[in-house]
Amino acid sequence: MVLKYGVRVGDWPVSIAGLLHGVVFLSFAATAVLVGLNQRWPVLRILGTAAAAVVPYATIPVERWLSRRGALRGVWRSEEPAVASGGRAHGGAGGIAGGSGRGSAAVSSRGSLGDAPAVDSALRWVLARPRTLAALLVAAVAAITAVLLVIGPPGGRG
Repeated sequence: MVLKYGVRVGDWPVSIAGLLHGVVFLSFAATAVLVGLNQRWPVLRILGTAAAAVVPYATIPVERWLSRRGALRGVWRSEEPAVASGGRAHGGAGGIAGGSGRGSAAVSSRGSLGDAPAVDSALRWVLARPRTLAALLVAAVAAITAVLLVIGPPGGRG
């Protein structure tokens, strides 16, 4: 904005900075969804955390709040947890809240997307393959960015 209005070099600095800002915003939202699914957060907590990036610097108090509540504690659920009987766990209290002795606090899974067996298995699959996960996240952010660039700004093109 300083280059656009102070030095009057045109709109190109705002276009570049705006694109970079949008990519960082979308990356934060994707990370919030990934962490929320891993931690079995309720859908509203996932959406609220992602939406916090809309307000400048609102992510800082949101992250502190999540940390104080213990919502960021735990391990990445890249493996299917074993249950006491030696079998496999299906939904319920597996993963983060499974009492695996890793020091994780019990996490309420009510209303969470992470309780669906398909979500759990897909999450475990990508978490066990960090390069694939990174490529998928980059591709998703790039695709959403491309769609938003085609749609254009909310107020239309001036």
